[in-house]
This record gives sequence, C-alpha cells and structure tokens, in this order.
Amino acid sequence: MATRTEAQALLEQLAGPAAHLRDDQWTAIEALVVQRRRALVVQRTGWGKSAVYFIAAKLLRAAGLGPTIIVSPLLALMRNQVAAAERAGVKAATINSGNVTEWNAVHARVTDGELDVLLVSPERLNNPDFRDNVLPALASDAGLVVVDEAHCVSDWGHDFRPDYRRIRTLVADLGSGIPVLATTATANDRVVSDIAAQLEVGGGDTVVLRGGLDRESLRLSVVKAGTPAQRAAWLAGQLDSLPGSGIVYTLTVAQAHDVAGLLRERGHTVAAYTGATDTTEREQLEADLLDNRVKALVATSALGMGFDKPDLGFVVHLGAPSSPIAYYQQVGRAGRATARAEVILLPGTEDQEVWRYFASVAFPPEPLVRNVLAALDVDRPQSTPALEARVDLTRSRLEMVLKVLDVDGAVRRVKGGWLATGQPWRYDEPRYRALDQARRREQQAMLDYQDTDECRMAFLRAQLDDPELSAGERCGRCDNCTGDHYSATVDEATLTATAQRLRRPGVEVAPRKQWPSGLGALGLELSGRISDAASAGRAIGRLTDLGWGARLRRLLAEPDQEVPDEVVDAAVAVLKVWDWASRPVAVMGLDSQTHPLLISSMATRLAQLGRLANLGTLAYAVDHRPVTAANSAYRVAGLHGAFQQPIIDCDGPVLLVDDVTDTGWTLTMAARELRAGGASEVLPFVLAATS
Repeated sequence: MATRTEAQALLEQLAGPAAHLRDDQWTAIEALVVQRRRALVVQRTGWGKSAVYFIAAKLLRAAGLGPTIIVSPLLALMRNQVAAAERAGVKAATINSGNVTEWNAVHARVTDGELDVLLVSPERLNNPDFRDNVLPALASDAGLVVVDEAHCVSDWGHDFRPDYRRIRTLVADLGSGIPVLATTATANDRVVSDIAAQLEVGGGDTVVLRGGLDRESLRLSVVKAGTPAQRAAWLAGQLDSLPGSGIVYTLTVAQAHDVAGLLRERGHTVAAYTGATDTTEREQLEADLLDNRVKALVATSALGMGFDKPDLGFVVHLGAPSSPIAYYQQVGRAGRATARAEVILLPGTEDQEVWRYFASVAFPPEPLVRNVLAALDVDRPQSTPALEARVDLTRSRLEMVLKVLDVDGAVRRVKGGWLATGQPWRYDEPRYRALDQARRREQQAMLDYQDTDECRMAFLRAQLDDPELSAGERCGRCDNCTGDHYSATVDEATLTATAQRLRRPGVEVAPRKQWPSGLGALGLELSGRISDAASAGRAIGRLTDLGWGARLRRLLAEPDQEVPDEVVDAAVAVLKVWDWASRPVAVMGLDSQTHPLLISSMATRLAQLGRLANLGTLAYAVDHRPVTAANSAYRVAGLHGAFQQPIIDCDGPVLLVDDVTDTGWTLTMAARELRAGGASEVLPFVLAATS
C-alpha cells in the first residue's frame, strides 16, 4: 500500500528537495491510489494539481497497475507535463496533432506496457483507429484516468470544447475500480455541478477538494488609457518597468502581430504567439519565454492553460476577455513562485465588438443543424469537405456541429468521414438560450470589474464562487485596496510615434488558389487549381487592427458616403509601396448593395490620382440575389454567373476595388469575369479585410 512517505519522495523528484506534500494533496492521492475512489479537485493555479496525478500515476504503476490516461487540452500543457513527468521518473508520452509522425510508436509503447502515463488530446478520443483499437484496452487496464482542465467538459465554462464531452464515453467504459480525477482552477458552482454530472465524479463516494482562489502574489490593476494608440503607447512606455518576463494578451491574431511589431520597433524583445503559429515555432517561443530570452510574448488565448513559468513576472491584457472566469484563468499564469507579479488590464471600447463577433459564431440555430443531419447517410461516410458542399456552414462551424452531434449520439465518426446513426436528436434550445444569457451576464461582469472600486481579487473570487471568500474581504494588494493606481498618462512623443506606426496602412490579401471541394454536387464543373485567379491584393487594414480597425469599422457601419480623404490618402500610401510586377492601367469598382457610393468614389479618386482608366462598376446581373452563404462551396455557387460580363478595352493589369473581403471568393469570382473580359491581370484592392 502506498504511503505518504513514498509520495513525498516522488514530489521531491518532481519539484525539488524543498517541496512539501500538503495535507490536501495527500488526501487526493490517497483517495485515488489507496481507496481507488473518484476525486474532483477545484484549486487555484499553482496549487499542485499536476503533482497529484503524476505521483498517483507512479504509485499505481509501482503497485503493478496499468498506465494513467491524462486527457489534456493544449499542446503547451502537454509539453510541460511530459517534461515534469520525466523529472519524477515517470515514463510519459503524448498523442496530439503536433506529433503525428510519432503516433504509431506511441501506440506500440502502450501495447507493450512501457508507459506510465499517456497524455491524449480530447480530439484524439474519437479518431476511429485510436477509439476502436487503442482506447478499449486502455479503458479496461488503465490505472487512473485524469481529466485535466475539466471545465472544458462544461459548455457553461469559459473554454468549452465539444471533444471533451467524449470523455463521458471513456469514463462509462472503464473497468471496475479504476479511479477518475477531474481537475480545474476555473469553475464556479454551475460549472462544478456540470463537471460532476458529465464525468460522474460528484456522487457520495467522490472526494471533492475545493479550495480558496486568492493569489497572494498578484497585484491587480486596471488602466483606462483611452484609444488603441494610447493603450499601445502606454504599454510601450511601461514594458521595461514591469518585473521579469511576461505575457501580453490581445483579443485577436491581428492585434497580437500589430502589437508585437510595434513593441519591437520601440526596442523591446518580444514575439507574437497565436493559434496560427506553427507548432515548432510555438515550442521555441515557449522556451524563449521560459529562459527569459524575450521580455514578453504577445499572445492570444492560445497561450493559456497549462503554460508553466513559475517566475512569470507580469500579465498585461490589451483588451478585456469577455468573462471574469477566463480573465482569472489567464492572469493565473503569473506569480506562481514570486512574491509579487503585476496584472494589468487595459480595456478598450472596441472590446465589446470582438465579444459580439465571437458570440456570432457559436452553435448555429436548429434549421442549420437539421440540414447537417439530413445531408448524412447511415451507411455511406461523408467527409467534412463533401458535407461543406451540401450545407451552408463554414468549416469550423460545421466541425463544431458534427462534434456536438457525435457526443449526442446522432452521428458517428468513421474512417472516411461521418455517418448518421439514425438515433433521434433533440435541439436543446432552452439550454442554448440560457447559455447566451449566461454569456451576456459574464460580459457585464467583466465591464463591472473594470469600473468597481471594491477589491478586484475579491471580485474575481466571487465570480468563481470561492468557498473561502468572506463578506467584505479585501486582498490589500490591488490598485483599489492600496490606492496605488498606475497613471494613464502617455508621453507625447511615444504617443505620436505609436499613432503613426498604427496608422501605417497596408495588409496583403492572399488570393484563392484552389476551388473548394464538392462543387460538382452544386452543378459546377470546377475543381483543383484556379487557373484564372486574381493576384495577391492589398487592404488598407484589418477590421481587427489596433490602428485602422476602429476607423474602418465605423466607416462601414455608417450610411453610404463619398470616400473620406484620409482613406484615400491611406490607399495611395498602400499603392505606393505595392511591389506589383506591372503597374495597373485601369481601375474598376465592384457593385455593392451597402456601399456603392463609397466604392465608386474610391475607384474614381484612384483613377484620377493614378491617371488610370476608370472602367466604372462591375455590375451584378439583373436577376442576381445577394450571396449570404457562409461556406466556400455555397458562396462560389452563389457567385457563379452573378456578374454582367465586362469588356476590358485596355492592355495591362486592372485594379479591382471593393469595400471589405472576408472569404476572398467575391474577389476571386469577380476577377474571373475581368480576366474573361480581357484583363491580363487583376489586382484586388479593398478598404478592409476581416482577418
């Protein structure tokens, strides 16, 4: 039988000779290893949840039991956990999207019993080969199953992932006496109840360890510094004064790159880190931050759960997350092993626009979901690309719908795609409505956090239903408790330089090069490479840019108007540095139902300034209907034959002007018409790109 002495020895291997196993950690380990019970651990970041399951895994293996399965959500978390396991002498491996070439070897090590711990991404649980050939053996022989960051199970949590719902099946199929551990740092009462129901870890025989969420090292502050330029300038001026190395969070990928570029130009050693960053580069950037080779990573939420740098000195948010719970999770990266860490929120008025956008791509309404079910067969698998041609959903939303339907039992993933199961399915409209209402409440709470004059730490702890929070409790460290507020004043020279940098226009618009799959099902004989594609284009800015984003959003939201002079000046600046092979000889505007005057006046001004032939407007056909399709195949089908055939009577490239580009398909289909009408090349130019 495992003893506390053995657990203490393993902790010292894991965390160093000074580490001491706390009573509550031993309570969890004893419940799992000795009593073979289930446990739910809701404890603050830095409490030592990973120590509990690695020590339990090692003790169970020493007792002759099977390997521990850890379901873990992020690649950064997995890399850190494998490294931590090796320090404790635990043989660990991971299966995730970043190590595809290693999967077969890892499967073999599982089969041969060589591993103590297998870390699995939730998406992997429903890979047909893994689900059918590897998982059954693990489920029957596992020593322990761990669901890390268990709030992802709950769609009431801040980071719900449909794939996490598949863990219910894994838990249900476990052999008798196999303990289950669910852990999270960010769960209020509602989320805790949902985790317990999903994973069946809330019964009377479950050990529940729910501790206080105060973080004594964190100094929370809010700085209302004004415009995007003012906030970026404030950060550029203050970054060197912040302790150690840290993370600067932004709300969008575009903002992360904008801010990183700005800070580098101001002499700061920083790098951008987003969900679009290559896996190998992510690993290098994480190592650079861990070893203090950068002052900060400017990151989206992709750098979040599980990234472990105990001496992280600060976390700054340039823009507020939509939930206090998500905010607490991200700031929890700081100050794990330091006496003091700075946590600063720089909110902006445009934050709520970003929140609304992300809410708009949530689970779709029932008719669209029913269309997905209707497009599936019960005996012939349909691939995701093939389904795109049959339902009007973007790839990401279609995949989310399929995952939800999968865990609800209405569809099943198999080799070759997806099958309908024929089982009845109910659209849980009351739950989705309640979720929307809950998200709205969280957004309002985040606004309240910015304005409160009460203790900020107590505010966050209350949002998480901290069981140890007392009425009227104050942390004594935040800006409201101490009265020590950061000045929002920005040096004029720094503000001027920052504003000029952010006002610098110009974003490349990549051309579409390949037709979407499944167009044959929509009656179009188009496939493979696009032979008459547009060239790479340019936009003045992105709608999510810190610099041009707000101005472009305002312009596009206002009634149609003549193009403002500042926008023309920005367009000229972009055109001056455009490295085209041949200068355009003509300009043509795209027809628009919302901004015809804006587009035509821009084309006219550019024709005058550049001495280009003004070819007028590429008009839609008389019987054309607005294309509202979200998915690529449907969008192409809707745009095919939608324009009146132009006659291009000039020799050279044509500049094609539009207001905004999202998917790029409107520019692609319009460019085909111009090419067919005689244009040798088409150079798209838009006021704004969505991303």
